[in-house]
Amino acid sequence: MSYGIKAYKAVGIKDDLAVADPHRVIQLLMLGALENMAKAKGCIERKDYAGKSAALSKAMTIIAALQNSLDMDAGEISDNLFALYDFMQNHLILASREKSIAKIDDVLELLVTIKGAWDQIPVHARQEGYEMQAQKQQRTA
Repeated sequence: MSYGIKAYKAVGIKDDLAVADPHRVIQLLMLGALENMAKAKGCIERKDYAGKSAALSKAMTIIAALQNSLDMDAGEISDNLFALYDFMQNHLILASREKSIAKIDDVLELLVTIKGAWDQIPVHARQEGYEMQAQKQQRTA
């Protein structure tokens, strides 16, 4: 990819993040993880192992950020997502060590499913979630 396209894409993401609500930030994080896993697969195919390591490292960092953003007081859903994100990180470590496209595909499939569900959350439910989070923060302050 040319420098100009990379720079344009980076600015576009920064601009999107600057005005993004929390729901959109999570969408962008998921997208970033998916893109980095796709890059890692290409690197493995080209035997670019330094590129593979860099891309998988970014994907794992993003997945850790998603895991850390969970509201663990929310119950079973948060617990299940925490375990899934943990599985994804461990599976990507194995994928990196084994140079396994299949293991990356396992994680891609899981994250695409989670992202698909996240993308389906209606606007009114998002707003209710923001309000509940604000009330929770007020109680703890």
